[in-house]
Amino acid sequence: MSQTAMKPAAQYAIDVHKLNKRFGDKHVVIDVSLRVARGEIFGFLGPNGSGKTTSIRLMCGLLTPDSGDGTCLGYDIVRESAQIKRNVGYMTQRFSYWDDLTIRENLDFVARIYQMPNRREAVERSLESLGLKERANQLTGALSGGWKQRLALAACMLHEPQLLLLDEPTAGVDPAARRDFWEELHRLAARGISVLVSTHYMDEAERCHKLAYIAYGKLLAQGTARQVIESQNLATWAIHGEHLSALSERLRATPGVDQTVLFGTALHVSGSDHATLEAAVKQAAAGTALRIEPIETGLEDVFIYMMGHSGKNDGAQS
Repeated sequence: MSQTAMKPAAQYAIDVHKLNKRFGDKHVVIDVSLRVARGEIFGFLGPNGSGKTTSIRLMCGLLTPDSGDGTCLGYDIVRESAQIKRNVGYMTQRFSYWDDLTIRENLDFVARIYQMPNRREAVERSLESLGLKERANQLTGALSGGWKQRLALAACMLHEPQLLLLDEPTAGVDPAARRDFWEELHRLAARGISVLVSTHYMDEAERCHKLAYIAYGKLLAQGTARQVIESQNLATWAIHGEHLSALSERLRATPGVDQTVLFGTALHVSGSDHATLEAAVKQAAAGTALRIEPIETGLEDVFIYMMGHSGKNDGAQS
């Protein structure tokens, strides 16, 4: 059915500018501009209530923005939302298929909803491509979280969309299933399918081609993982030793220290004033058995920093 393909002139799968959305007096999405290239996996990150889900719905024509404009798959997000929906696969974070139907029956039902003329062939193709063929006659209610997730992705792909919008698709799924899911996403991207995925997991964020971080309705940073890290200009030191929790509390009140985060047996201490931070860390370790070392600032360090410094806007929600 998605053979109503993307307009040839569409350089970007998503290209939106200054999107705004209010619900009553709550300003949920504030001047969001974003570009997602064809065949790109774009990670959308932010705390709960940041506006991620609303932004995704605006970008694919499921919601109408109060202001702003843009295209999705070459179609205008306001005037041509029906065409967008026919070419987009949308996977919500809540599993929404029928437990008392088999995998094949679920996919066939979805194909009927899409009114696909070749639905049996599409179902078989989807079963094959997502590795579901051997379980096709298994009741969905008996599946693990990972297999349910694979079914949901298969249902999204039935009509051969050019863009996948995935809203926290791996929530509650075990690490092995998450890894398999991401390998599948990269296979789809290699075929030219674009993916916009919201996630809370840093290991998943690092597997995206590009990232955007949203908090309280505003995009705070976007680009490759390296670009996002460099945009915050943070230096980070690791401190190894005992009583790190108490040390963390003391350092937070020290000039030059913008953030302290415990990572297992190490304390990461970050700051934007590199010289003052170094002096603070060295002074804290002087005359002790603590071991200190400068380290590369990681993506998780940066996201924790941005979340803490974003400035709360009570109007935002997911």
